[in-house]
Amino acid sequence: MVTASSKSEFDVIVVGSGMGGMTTAAALSRIGKKVLLLEQAQTIGGLTHAFSRNGFSWDVGLHYCGTFGPDQQAGRMLKWLSDGTIEFHSVGTVYDILHFPEGFEIPVARPAAAYKAELKEQFPDSASEIDAYFEALLSAEEAMHSLAAERAMPESIRNAHRWWNRKRFQRWFGRTTSEVISDLITDPKLAAVLSAQWGTYGGKPTEASFGVHALIIGHYLEGAYYPVGGAAAIAKGLVPVIEAAGGRARAGTPVTDILLEDGKAVGVRTSSGDEFRAPVIVSGVGAGETVKHLLPPDVRQQAWASEIATYKPSICHFQIFLGLEGDIAALGANRANHWYYDSWDTNDAIWSTAEDDPVPMLFVSFPTLKDPAHDPGPSNRHTAELLVWADWSSVAEFAAQGTEALASEWADFKQGIESRLMACFAAKFPALAPLVVYQELGTPLATASFTGHEKGAFYGLETTPRRILSDALSARTPVPGLFLTGQDVMTPGIAGALAGGLLGAAAIDPRVLQHLR
Repeated sequence: MVTASSKSEFDVIVVGSGMGGMTTAAALSRIGKKVLLLEQAQTIGGLTHAFSRNGFSWDVGLHYCGTFGPDQQAGRMLKWLSDGTIEFHSVGTVYDILHFPEGFEIPVARPAAAYKAELKEQFPDSASEIDAYFEALLSAEEAMHSLAAERAMPESIRNAHRWWNRKRFQRWFGRTTSEVISDLITDPKLAAVLSAQWGTYGGKPTEASFGVHALIIGHYLEGAYYPVGGAAAIAKGLVPVIEAAGGRARAGTPVTDILLEDGKAVGVRTSSGDEFRAPVIVSGVGAGETVKHLLPPDVRQQAWASEIATYKPSICHFQIFLGLEGDIAALGANRANHWYYDSWDTNDAIWSTAEDDPVPMLFVSFPTLKDPAHDPGPSNRHTAELLVWADWSSVAEFAAQGTEALASEWADFKQGIESRLMACFAAKFPALAPLVVYQELGTPLATASFTGHEKGAFYGLETTPRRILSDALSARTPVPGLFLTGQDVMTPGIAGALAGGLLGAAAIDPRVLQHLR
């Protein structure tokens, strides 16, 4: 066997270069650790990476982020991590526009007081209930921050903390979004509006813990932000920090095994048979993927690992990347994201792709309008992205048999998906449709291939109450020397993965904590 590193050349090895992995690696590098960051794909960045076609560039997984302003928590953390090289720009006062049947639409704007005022104008009979909802958001968000602190605590302290907070945690995390909103809101249309943005964390209102809803929705209330230069700017800012401390970031290096000796994690083995060793191993590929694919069978049978293996993957998606030429802002495009619902039932927003099934929800975003660094050039080139949530069953047969074996059927299937989504886009933005000069479909199979996430899960593991209240999903695992990082440690999304990454780094070296203020 080839031994790439027979000694501990690095202090820490991080597997997976998504937002969580990069954050952990950069945080430890900032306090002097020598980190090896390994990525299976050919590009560092995970779902923060970008790709280009015909002179257009798109982000694959970032549409906007909350709390990334220069004076906000995530913004301050990223400034420290990147030594100030990464900048986020405000999306604007209105960052989401929710569209419902009968032409009803409502802008979601910052600050929170503006959004509350808009809701009360649209639902004047529910003013006191709207206030109660926002109070619940704040209480649950504060509780989630307390829960987050647990993720990096030693087990004895964590258990005491959980006991002390058990009633508060159960109140907000042990109930679903729908259950809490139903207790607070009597108007079903208002309830639909308040739960409509569940796509930002990937858990249907009837299934997701209200704590996740509160944290994600709450972190947008003071504004949404977009990285200057696009999502790829994140890796461009963090990788040099890792390298400056003597570490390395290696793409195209799939890890197949986490190596254990005497029950302790001591290294990793790659698909080429190379081995790298370090006293600390961090997995940022997802808790489920770590347990099911990287750990030996005897460890998978341990209680914590067995519990993680029972969690289901979150939702998957289809996405169309559009290149347009023309003045899109003059013809209906803007910096806000658009959520189009086919009905008032926001739970029914996962597309089966059946021929007689209408698209229940369409998310439309115009990234180049959000990026102050974008130069449209003489032909006024811009991008748009269309996204729909889907169930893995729509592509399960192709995944099982392989798209090469079903090449003709796969091509027809993709063409049908693309045509139907483009028809939806043309119906919503008729003036923009003629400006499209390039289009490309992304499928759940592409997500699964690039990220390694089971069933193309866009947001890692399920966001149910049992997942949020789990003790198994801590940064510090029961295996000495093995840590977890990323959105499965905390909550879904870019900000959640950043928080999970920092918690993972703090669990490894508490000196990181002094920067988490």
